[in-house]
Amino acid sequence: MKPESTDTQTAHNFKSVKDVEAQNKVRMEKVLSGLQHEMAGIRTGRASVGLLDTVRVDYYGTVMPLNQVATLHVPEPAMITAQPFDSSQIAAIEKAIRAADLGLNPSNDGKLIRVPIPALNEERRKELVKKLHHVAEEHRVALRNVRRDGNESLKKLLKEKLISEDEERRALDDVQKMTDAHIQKLDQAAKAREKEILELK
Repeated sequence: MKPESTDTQTAHNFKSVKDVEAQNKVRMEKVLSGLQHEMAGIRTGRASVGLLDTVRVDYYGTVMPLNQVATLHVPEPAMITAQPFDSSQIAAIEKAIRAADLGLNPSNDGKLIRVPIPALNEERRKELVKKLHHVAEEHRVALRNVRRDGNESLKKLLKEKLISEDEERRALDDVQKMTDAHIQKLDQAAKAREKEILELK
């Protein structure tokens, strides 16, 4: 999934520097929460219900996220359980977990689905780190796109004589600082996640 970023801001008619900065902040925060969501789906050696975020279940002909058809728990570090709201759907849920290409092998006892989380081997960890780097870079680009849009909006304000050159210079500087701060947060989050992936059990 591509991070939010590519929508251009030309449709906005900003009247002040504050408008541009407020919009930039909202969009940058959105990029960071998108990153957190995507990183939750990247496996570490520990069980987490976030691992199953991408699982979609065919529930009576409607495709629904797993967490809307079952209660998910992590009873121990290497196990996730799924308790279906409707026990007749247990086979469909189990099938959906297998089909999600997460390398997981669920089993059920007729009431509860158990999903053991296998330990990651070295090669798999490296693949996951590579995937993480790719996701982080996509979101870095998204932040830079927000910066670019913000800068263009400021230039437009100057052109329309709604702000002075001094105000534009200060605002461009602030946009850069905001971008740097968000990229730093992104890098810290990605580093922490990488450490979790590489940590041996």
